[in-house]
Amino acid sequence: MKVVWKLILFIVLIISAFTLALCFVPEPSEKEESFSVGKPVDLEKVRFLPGKYGGTLYLAVSSDPKTFNLVMAHETSSTDAVGELFEGLTEVDIKTLKPRGALAESWEIKDGGLRWIFHLRKGVKWFDGKEFTADDVVFTYNEIYFNPKIPNSTKDMFLIDGKLPKVRKIDRYTVEFLLPEPFAPLLYSLSAPIFPKHVLEEAVENGKFMETWTVSTPPENLIGTGPYRLVKYVPGQYLVYERNENYWKKDERGNRLPYIERKVKFILPDRNTQLLKFKAGELHFYGLSGDDFPELKEGEKKGNYTIYNLGPSLTADFLCFNQKKGAIPDWKWKLFTNRKFRWAISHAIDRKGIILTVYNGLGYPVYSPVTPANKLYWDESYPKFLYDLEKAKRLLEEIGLKDRNGDGWLETPDGHKVEFNLLTNSNNPARVQIGAIIKHDLKRLGIDVHFQPLDFNNLVEKLLHTHDFDAVIIGLTGSIDPNGGRNVWMSRGQLHMWNPEQKTPATEWEAEVDRLFEEGAKEIDFKRRVEIYKKAYRIIAYEQPLIYIAAPLVLEAAKNEVKNFYPTVWGTYEPERMFLKP
Repeated sequence: MKVVWKLILFIVLIISAFTLALCFVPEPSEKEESFSVGKPVDLEKVRFLPGKYGGTLYLAVSSDPKTFNLVMAHETSSTDAVGELFEGLTEVDIKTLKPRGALAESWEIKDGGLRWIFHLRKGVKWFDGKEFTADDVVFTYNEIYFNPKIPNSTKDMFLIDGKLPKVRKIDRYTVEFLLPEPFAPLLYSLSAPIFPKHVLEEAVENGKFMETWTVSTPPENLIGTGPYRLVKYVPGQYLVYERNENYWKKDERGNRLPYIERKVKFILPDRNTQLLKFKAGELHFYGLSGDDFPELKEGEKKGNYTIYNLGPSLTADFLCFNQKKGAIPDWKWKLFTNRKFRWAISHAIDRKGIILTVYNGLGYPVYSPVTPANKLYWDESYPKFLYDLEKAKRLLEEIGLKDRNGDGWLETPDGHKVEFNLLTNSNNPARVQIGAIIKHDLKRLGIDVHFQPLDFNNLVEKLLHTHDFDAVIIGLTGSIDPNGGRNVWMSRGQLHMWNPEQKTPATEWEAEVDRLFEEGAKEIDFKRRVEIYKKAYRIIAYEQPLIYIAAPLVLEAAKNEVKNFYPTVWGTYEPERMFLKP
């Protein structure tokens, strides 16, 4: 039940393809066995029941938030904590995957797509009772997202050939976006949260915005327009939310949404604890792993819950080597930046074995940034690095790695033992298992892996700030349109994980990917746009900066007392309509 607001693109042609993707589990590549488990969700057949107010929904999250400031948030622990407090000008209709109005109720396109006029929804209130207006939109974009002193991922998504849109107020309920060039994913990009000018203006003017709304901020000071307010946070224990009684959305009968009065998110790093609480009736939802499935499937009827099959995950966990010069010893940098070394490691990863061991066979091998869930950009022709230890050995020999002293470990030509530290987050059992398997498999090649699971927030700090790591196993949230991953694949992006925020591309292939992502953002013709991004993904898959491993089948168990619950890999369909009926 994640709040997803990093999404992108338009065009009617996208609809049919993506609607199919929501309820279709594709045939796995390499002739793998297809699985028929859990209840599929067909949004075309959704019929909402009349809602009932009240009740408390109990959920689990695996980590404490690192910040309450969504602009500064790079981890799901933070976005999950406060994402539903805020809204953008647009949002994505999960059923059609088209953009629709949120804080903006309509828009006009002028001058061949260079000028967009947005008409804002009237009567929307911030949590403190102040009215939402055009001033908040202009402030959010010009003073926060586009502020050169505030680094953020949203800015990366709006850059077109290094230029940003200009945003101006026309009147109290109308704003105008002036674009340097046509920008295909604009409506999806505008799902980025809008913030209250009257609350944050002083912090921005004083240069203190990046230190504003930390986890020590009293919840009542977090002012949004969303369906729920955060009212209590006890670190290491739980977050409590209450319904926004003035929320602008209504059902067909004119009743204000949401129906559920209260939410409690327990902070439970241990998945076994989450499972026990779900089985005991203390949680309404539980995201299954492959190991959980047999037991939970057997107890489905007695436990009064339903297991839903959402299809393959939007993204896969990957192994990433640090290529930031100066952050690691020079001999490691030379090794990690060598394409053949990354190829060898990719060939040494037994993806099928990992799927069987870690996901109980419920998964798909992945070699590129796109999984079979994204039918539009998935392509069987992307380069694959099948499990082949002999080929891996040959590649390592070609770059001069040999066991020169007979101790069983490879050495570089200048005598360094080939070893590296491998990190992952300790609260993700699948990644911990994957790390242990990779450590074992690479030992067979003569590479010594020092595997160390860490607390999630500590891991994020190393990845995004100190860059104090050799290699990591991690994953990133998937997005509908490739421009949503712009801050990952563009060389200057904050989440260009192996070598972030480059002033100029470090390699020719990164420069070409930059060019393709710029071209894709400006291309209005949908079919050409798809081919542009496929070309970029093909380059990325060939270079293997992120060595993708596997996409699990996404399964979610929900107590049957939760009504109007329609989960998908893209998010829950109309979550404000959920209600509880014992």
